[in-house]
Amino acid sequence: MKLIPGEVKTSELHAYLLGAISPRPICFASTIDENGVPNLSPFSFFNVFGSNPVTLIFSPARRVRDNTVKHTLENVYATKEVVINVVSYAMVQQASLSSCEYPKGVNEFEKAGFTAIASEKVKPFRVKESPVQLECIVREVIETGQEGGAGNLVICEPVVVHINDEVLNDMGKIDPHKIDLVARMGADYYCRASGSAVFEVDKPQLKLGIGVDALPAAIRNSSVLTGNNLGQLGNVHAIPDIDPTFNDDHLKNIIQYYSMSPDEMERELHTYAKKLLESNQVQEAWQILLASN
Repeated sequence: MKLIPGEVKTSELHAYLLGAISPRPICFASTIDENGVPNLSPFSFFNVFGSNPVTLIFSPARRVRDNTVKHTLENVYATKEVVINVVSYAMVQQASLSSCEYPKGVNEFEKAGFTAIASEKVKPFRVKESPVQLECIVREVIETGQEGGAGNLVICEPVVVHINDEVLNDMGKIDPHKIDLVARMGADYYCRASGSAVFEVDKPQLKLGIGVDALPAAIRNSSVLTGNNLGQLGNVHAIPDIDPTFNDDHLKNIIQYYSMSPDEMERELHTYAKKLLESNQVQEAWQILLASN
């Protein structure tokens, strides 16, 4: 399939984009109009773009079907303030309910059953149930177009960040399992960032990784190891030396049992190394793979 923007319906392209560019974090935006009436609505065109100054951007896009704008955008223009609340699994159904297109003046805090609490430095209320609430001033709004589907990039700078202590670990850092965030996908789909969905990938070393291209050919061309496995192995700054003190009973059994069949031994060693890599035991996996050379 190939889609050329401008040659397909905006609604069709929009749906494919939401399915492909996901999961997307959710900006649960609390605003207030010039008369002091609160508004609350979720947006998934959202992310953080800097930390000094802190810069968050979300986009209440123009509606595709009728090219109207949302109350959130009107309020942003009127007051230049917003509170961005993150959405956890415990509140996702209520957050979704608040996205209903209620008439102007209807309080979505009340409709969705959320608790409005006063902010410290901006007028819009915070959502008490949200584990992280960011009070923001709006620095700029960039309109990307005037047709249905066009974005309105609301560039925000947080002036106060509130974090619920219950989502912190023993070191005072946010625990992904405790904060239990959700993200938006295409159509009616969401995903939950906790449990087995959360995994670690070692950041590239400060010393340059050798790269997949520098791996020994037998490893690089393995029929067992995946691209992810090769990426892990290529992230070392030098191919390790064989460690004479490395002691592994399963390695000994493989070498003993398949000593008369080098091809089968290599496959078994690669299979074992793959298992170790999936447990993030990179150095151990290297020792297994070096035994096959």
